[in-house]
Amino acid sequence: MSQLQCTIEDSIATLRGLAGLEKDLDRAAKMVLGCLASGHKLLVCGNGGSASDATHLATEFLCRFQHDRRPYPAISLTANGEYLTAVCNDYGADEIFARQVWGLGEKGDLLLAFTTSGKSKNVLLALKEAERRKVKSICFLGRDGGFTKGVATLDLIVQGNNTARIQEAQKLLFHVLCEMVEKKLPKT
Repeated sequence: MSQLQCTIEDSIATLRGLAGLEKDLDRAAKMVLGCLASGHKLLVCGNGGSASDATHLATEFLCRFQHDRRPYPAISLTANGEYLTAVCNDYGADEIFARQVWGLGEKGDLLLAFTTSGKSKNVLLALKEAERRKVKSICFLGRDGGFTKGVATLDLIVQGNNTARIQEAQKLLFHVLCEMVEKKLPKT
């Protein structure tokens, strides 16, 4: 079997594992819809490839996903290089997201965090800061959830051991989340 065929089979197996997340994904959609429909904002974070996914997800709400509609407030906490380097220099990389949640997060907002390993200390600290600020949270996790499992208001755990397959599955999850929410968001 070729590398492409092996990768396709691995991806299919990982994606099939998402079927058990249907109820949790419904709950996540209600959380996102409730946040945005009530005039609050999404804060989104992640490291590495997950940082790209965080920015991607924020863009789907701030711009649009599939349908023309008004923009909804969604901020990628990974997108400000000046801020990130200042915090890394002054406080350390573990604080890059938590300080933003502290400075930007308000009750009614929603933090969406991505970590394929569940072992990203800066994501963990952001989730803990969200809890302190009464900001609900959804964490897209991989593997067994790592030490981050159970910290967010809601965990969406993609089972698997391959980071690339986990990221692909997380992308499918957040695209389905966008579809579910966008159908119910006011257009104007």
